[in-house]
Amino acid sequence: MKLLRRVYEGLLAASEAHAKWEMQIARNIVSSRKRLFILGLIAAPALIFAVSFAASGGELPHILGGKSAYAPAFYSTKIFLISVIIGLCAGLITGCIGAGGGFVITPALMSAGIKGILAVGTDLFHIFAKAIMGTAVHRKLGNVCVGLAIAFLVGSTIGVTVGGTLNRAIYEYNPVLSDLFISIVYVLLLGFLGIYAFVDFMKLRKSGVEVGAHHGESPKGTKAATGKVGLPARLQSVSIPPTIKFDMDLVPGGKRISAWFVGAAGFIVGLVAAIMGVGGGFLTFPIFVYVLGVSSFTTVGTDIFQIIFTAGYASISQYAIYGFIFYTLAMGMLLGSLLGIQVGALTTKVVKGMYIRGFYATAILAGFLNRLFALPGKLVHLKVLTMSSASVKTFNVIGNSVFFVLVGIFGIWVLSKFVGNLRILRGEV
Repeated sequence: MKLLRRVYEGLLAASEAHAKWEMQIARNIVSSRKRLFILGLIAAPALIFAVSFAASGGELPHILGGKSAYAPAFYSTKIFLISVIIGLCAGLITGCIGAGGGFVITPALMSAGIKGILAVGTDLFHIFAKAIMGTAVHRKLGNVCVGLAIAFLVGSTIGVTVGGTLNRAIYEYNPVLSDLFISIVYVLLLGFLGIYAFVDFMKLRKSGVEVGAHHGESPKGTKAATGKVGLPARLQSVSIPPTIKFDMDLVPGGKRISAWFVGAAGFIVGLVAAIMGVGGGFLTFPIFVYVLGVSSFTTVGTDIFQIIFTAGYASISQYAIYGFIFYTLAMGMLLGSLLGIQVGALTTKVVKGMYIRGFYATAILAGFLNRLFALPGKLVHLKVLTMSSASVKTFNVIGNSVFFVLVGIFGIWVLSKFVGNLRILRGEV
């Protein structure tokens, strides 16, 4: 149990670090007229196309991903609007809780009828586009260790290639098996995170202790590994060349670790990023801090640096060139998430953190139940399970309803709190 608890805390800390990066990216974009203008130029064609396509009632040309294309990206105004709503809800979760918003995107897209591999590729491209537009190279983002970054990117490139190849191979063999594989990965991850988050919420609720909206603001705080004991110390003591020196500004003489360990960490992150479509940033933090013994300061800067390259390489080389990215969806999610993050971050000023944490646990569990209830239908289609079509349909309806109702309630609640407290947020009494 202690090991599982430590894994959960590591994933939670990673999710928080990734959310802080997303919030910084969003602030960089909306605070710059130049970036907003570029976003408008990118979004305009998608919006014009949405209106013209809806008016014509026609189908996409095959080269653009029509219904008969190998990897269908059939477009409708309804799907575009759903992508904006999904991005908005993910942004609200990220801004409010400071963790976990990206976990609901792929399950939500799959619930909206998007193939799993297309949802993964689109999510990765959306992360890459957001990173390119909003990242500002600044010392405040952290200390980027070039040696760690290079070794990590070599490993992540290999991991992304393996993960992307695996996803495509499964899809080519059987598209339903591909959806099943991606759903099982999300069931395991979201089930683990959701159950622990809900248990934490119930403990806080019972104790009556008030906490911050973001997990890292609790009275206990979040301890960062120093790398002086345990696994980090053992790994740093292994001298397998080439070695990388890091944290020179924080530790006299700095620390050293074999590039092979860093490359292995990059491989794991790249593999998971390519399979799940979440950018891999949520894993980099716990691996760097709790396994390799890198300081949080160095980890933040290096993580931001790697997300751009990992998400970019994964989305372009493993999905885009094979037709597995739905660009209008990516644009819709980008627009929605930018708004959601701003509103969510402001709402934390007027809402008790305990309630927000409760909604976070509920949203993660909703994603878990959504993918869990989708499994019977996939297994029946693969002839692994025998079940009536009516039962399969019932499971799908329950999974989709639970997910969209719970996430929708969270979104409406946050927006109502934001609108209802506009005077307070403006500094008015």
